[in-house]
Amino acid sequence: MSLLFSKTTLGTLALQNHLVMAPLTRNRATGNIPNELMAEYYAQRGSVGLIITEGTSPSPNGLGYPRIPGIFSAAQVAGWKLVTAAVHAKGAKIFIQFMHCGRVGHPLNLPAGARVLGPSAVAAAGDMYTDAEGMKQNAMPQAMTEADIRTAIEEFAQGAKNAVEAGFDGVELHGANGYLLEQFIRPNSNLRTDRYGGAIENRARFVLEVADAVIKAIGKDRVGMRLSPYGVFNDMPLYDAMEADYTYLAQQLNTRGLVYIHLVDHSPMGAPPVPDSVRKMFRNTFKGKLILSGGYDLARAESDLAAGKCDLIAVGRPILANPDLVTRWKNGAALNAPDMGTFYTPGAKGYTDYPVLG
Repeated sequence: MSLLFSKTTLGTLALQNHLVMAPLTRNRATGNIPNELMAEYYAQRGSVGLIITEGTSPSPNGLGYPRIPGIFSAAQVAGWKLVTAAVHAKGAKIFIQFMHCGRVGHPLNLPAGARVLGPSAVAAAGDMYTDAEGMKQNAMPQAMTEADIRTAIEEFAQGAKNAVEAGFDGVELHGANGYLLEQFIRPNSNLRTDRYGGAIENRARFVLEVADAVIKAIGKDRVGMRLSPYGVFNDMPLYDAMEADYTYLAQQLNTRGLVYIHLVDHSPMGAPPVPDSVRKMFRNTFKGKLILSGGYDLARAESDLAAGKCDLIAVGRPILANPDLVTRWKNGAALNAPDMGTFYTPGAKGYTDYPVLG
C-alpha cells in the first residue's frame, strides 16, 4: 500500500491521503472576488487530502497583483463559500493561504484608498504586471508605522474569522516568497530600528504576533505557516545568519503549537536548494506536521514520506495541469504538461480545461 495515498490526519482533520495541492496564484478573481470558475477549478482537484488556496489578501493593502482574491469583504466571503462547499463535496479539506504582498505591488493593482506598505521604505527589485498599464516597476513602499502594524495584525485575525465563516478548515500564513511576513524576517527589506527591526527576535516579532492573533481568533489546530529559507524570489537575497534565524523561527512556531509548517524549496525554479541541515532542523525542532514542497514527482514523494522526512507532500505544477493527479500517479498514467502561457491569464483556458482520464 502506498503511503502517499493512505489516509492520515492534520490536527483534528481526517485527510483522504498525504497529498497536498500547493498554493498557486492563478489571477482569476475578477474584482478580487472568488467566483464559480474558481470553485470548479478547486473542486476538480478535490481528490487530494488537503488543498491550500492561492495567496489571498486579508487586507486591501495586500492585493499586490491583479485579480488575486481577498478575504476582507462580505462579497469575498460569499465567493469563497462556493469554493469550500465544492471542495468538501469531493472529500478534500481546504486551507486558505493569507498572502499580504507588502512591498511587492503597484498602486494600479490596489483598490481606492489602499497603500503599498513594507517594513521599511525599500522597493523590491523587479517589475509588476498591471491590467491598466502593463509592466511597472515595483512601487516604493511606505514604511509601516506601529499603528499600521497593529492594523495589519487585526486584519489577519479578522481574515481568519472570515475564512472560518466561509467554510475553510484553516489558514496558512504565507511567510515565504518575499511577501510581507518574510519582508519583516529578512534583513535586506527590514531596516527598522524599533522593536520590529535589528536582531532576529525583533525581525520575527511581526510574524509571531500575526500567528498569535490568528491562533487566538480560530485556534492553533487551524493555523499553519509557509516558509522559504534560501528562497530568493521577490528580491530576498541570501545572508549569513539565515540558518540561525530560521532555527529561531522554528522554535518559536513550535511553542505556539501551529498545526503545520510548510517548507518550500525553490531550487526547481532556479533558487539555491534548502540545505539538508535546515530540513532536518525543522523536522527535529517543530513537533507539528511538516509539509515539504518543491519539484516533487511520485518517486521522491513516496521516498521522503517513507523516510520520515515529512508528513505531507505538496505539489504545484503537476496538479495544476492534472486535476486527476491522484488517479494518474496511482495508475502510472502519463501526465499533461502545464501551459505556462495561461498560468495568470483570465478565463477558463489553461485553468479548468486540462483533460482528465476517461
